[in-house]
Amino acid sequence: MSTEITDALGAAKISPEGETEQIVDPFNVQGKKTADGKILAIDYNKLVEQFGTRLIDEPLLARFEKLTGQKPHPFLRRGLFFSHRDFGLILDRYEKGKPFFLYTGRGPSSGSMHVGHMVPFIFCKWLQDVFGAPLVVQLTDDEKFLFRDLKIEDANKFALENAKDIMAFGFDPTKTFIFSNLDYMSGAFYKNVVKIAKTITTSQSKAAFGFNDSDNVGKMHFVSIQAAPSFSNTFPQMFGPKGDIPALIPCAIDQDPYFRLTRDVAVKLKYPKPALIHAKFFPALQGPGTKMSASDVNSAIYISDTPAQIKNKIKRYAFSGGGDTAELHAQNGGNTEVDVSFQYLKFFLDDDAELAEIEKTYRAGTLSTSALKERCTQVISEIVGKIQEVLLLMLAAQTSD
Repeated sequence: MSTEITDALGAAKISPEGETEQIVDPFNVQGKKTADGKILAIDYNKLVEQFGTRLIDEPLLARFEKLTGQKPHPFLRRGLFFSHRDFGLILDRYEKGKPFFLYTGRGPSSGSMHVGHMVPFIFCKWLQDVFGAPLVVQLTDDEKFLFRDLKIEDANKFALENAKDIMAFGFDPTKTFIFSNLDYMSGAFYKNVVKIAKTITTSQSKAAFGFNDSDNVGKMHFVSIQAAPSFSNTFPQMFGPKGDIPALIPCAIDQDPYFRLTRDVAVKLKYPKPALIHAKFFPALQGPGTKMSASDVNSAIYISDTPAQIKNKIKRYAFSGGGDTAELHAQNGGNTEVDVSFQYLKFFLDDDAELAEIEKTYRAGTLSTSALKERCTQVISEIVGKIQEVLLLMLAAQTSD
């Protein structure tokens, strides 16, 4: 088995004192649990060491800016996309004028995406604009049917609804292909799926993802389906039949086990290895020890939520890093590392100076938790409102046709 898939899972380990180590894999994300039951924030440096990736450092960002003439996106400047595999090789290709494409995906588990799902699409839109690169978006409705208690018709319907949300981010329609696995898989796509499947053993799939004998065979096979869009000849209508154009895959770090296997497969099939750029998790309302989930209504803010619903969810559920009382907060200040409202602003507040001032005053205790939540509500409501406006325009255009 390749060293790239060794220790693929952040499997839970329980110490004699009852502490549980953090778990990060494609199906579970939870920070370390202390002996007193407290869930800690995800340790991303530990993941880099465990997964064998590389941190995105200042020299890499400086090279990006020099080559593109573009200031790195706030997601990059703020370390929200923090880790990579072979991003430097993609910059090499860009410098030489050689093509590459972007690949990302969405697992449609609900009819509306949540605000955390916006992160890869905001980033991919920016990357497409900067590099002029084509983008493929895989909607894994088949995966949701295989892994969830979900009817296949509902998974496919959710994929269609999510596709509309994704279109609202303004991708170049001449360079973007969004597809449902259940609807599109045939021809060149399926040929690559079969080729990939032949190179991956059952024991490799079990080791990489923690499957056991009670799991359905579709789960163990799914890695072949998620891997296939990494190779350009899966889309001959876009890239031709050779399979010689590499992909750059922006994704959350929990998806890395899939693509470690994919990179091993690429060598066997004589395809270029996909490059990856990894995002930190968008935290659930309840705290930074886990990620927001569309299937948990109390952990998520949806793109379809009204301003009143967004305000209520942030006010009631957003975990605070502030003091238990106004007096304690003024005395000790707040902890921005665990405060969910601040973490959301770190993703979505464009103004670096304002973000720095919020962090400074909250840590000093002069900015209250309620004021921080109010600013977070304003920013989230504004960005969600813009998406909703585009969706309404799309609906009106569809109706008029």
